Amino acid sequence: MKKVIVSIVVLLISIVLFAQNKPEIEWVSVSGGTFVMGTPLTEPERGSDERQHTVTLSPYKLSKYEVTFEQYDAFCRATKRSKPDDEGWGRKKRPVINVTWEDAKAFAEWVGARLPTEAEWEFACRAGTTTPFNTGENLKTSQANYNGNFPYNGNDKGKYLRKSVPVGSYEPNAWGLYDMHGNVYEWCSDWYGQYPPVDETDPQGVKTGKHKVYRGGGWNFLARISRSGYRDYFFPERADLHIGFRLASSEK
Repeated sequence: MKKVIVSIVVLLISIVLFAQNKPEIEWVSVSGGTFVMGTPLTEPERGSDERQHTVTLSPYKLSKYEVTFEQYDAFCRATKRSKPDDEGWGRKKRPVINVTWEDAKAFAEWVGARLPTEAEWEFACRAGTTTPFNTGENLKTSQANYNGNFPYNGNDKGKYLRKSVPVGSYEPNAWGLYDMHGNVYEWCSDWYGQYPPVDETDPQGVKTGKHKVYRGGGWNFLARISRSGYRDYFFPERADLHIGFRLASSEK
């Protein structure tokens, strides 16, 4: 009996220590609301899959920053996973890259969160704006990390850093979220598919597919790809040096 009690105590201590090793996530509360998802036909360089439709969202939370190597490495140590390659740029506060959608989902579940839906991501990125970027009609390389050799809609060229930068290196959007444009792409929970021609409430995307959505553009891409309404997708089982993620939670 004593051995059983001792074993239970050891197990409980291990669980507590395991939980204590989980990284702290800084959250931004999003009150929810109704917005027009997608882009108008008049938006320069828009994609054909960006049809506008009205979406209503319940309140949720989004992580203030993209998940960092520091946070993800703690997950790897705790779960005995291999750490992803940082491409020689450094780890710590840089956004984690080279993680699959499945890796991102596993991390989210480990910290008691989830990946944002595509609608949640766009609503938070826009932060009340209807322009191509939450910065307005243009996005400068002083505002986000993208390939400044390819500016948006004929604007002036800017810097090209050729790698990611630590999260929070630029000013946040109006809701206090950092790096929604540029730095690294961010996995969303949805399968990629065409938007429906009807209004939606808390959409989850199409039911099945081959590719998962990611959003936000990145350090190596044209400015237009960082637009709030731009959509892209990739195989969920594959990792890439351009793709990271941030977290969402339905808890208010």
